[in-house]
Amino acid sequence: MRTSRLFIPAALLAFAAACATAPKAPEGVTARATLEPRSGSSVTGWATFTDRSTGGVRVEVHVENAPPGTHGLHVHERGDCSAPDASSAGAHFNPGGMPHAGPAELKRHAGDLGNIEIAANGKGDLELVTDLLTVKPGPNSVVGKALIFHEKRDDMTTQPTGDAGGRTACGVVR
Repeated sequence: MRTSRLFIPAALLAFAAACATAPKAPEGVTARATLEPRSGSSVTGWATFTDRSTGGVRVEVHVENAPPGTHGLHVHERGDCSAPDASSAGAHFNPGGMPHAGPAELKRHAGDLGNIEIAANGKGDLELVTDLLTVKPGPNSVVGKALIFHEKRDDMTTQPTGDAGGRTACGVVR
């Protein structure tokens, strides 16, 4: 009987130690978008936006059935993908009134995510952390906005769109 009393606490200590070294689950609140084709394209995909405990939002995007090459990716101001060309999503999400730029610039639209590279097989992935978006409610919340995949590369200088061309996929962030 004495052995079993010692065994239970030892097992619990071993379990607690294993939990402390195991990989952690996502850090915070997560929002998701499903990209659907627009403008006659066949582009599909998904995105997740996760609030990080250290600040900022981790953005993960996966795209399929897209033309190979470099394509602009932006969060737009309205979560409305109803128009055939996704024009219903409005302009880039820009609550700070900043100029268009790349995701590494201090002065940029909150929705400026830069470019995603699409391989010859039509697939591409983008991962980044941005300090200008949140998932939680507030003026910079990505929830209720649209994620747009563009037909061309974002040059990160042309105002206000980066000359990224048409909107070939759109997804509402929920």
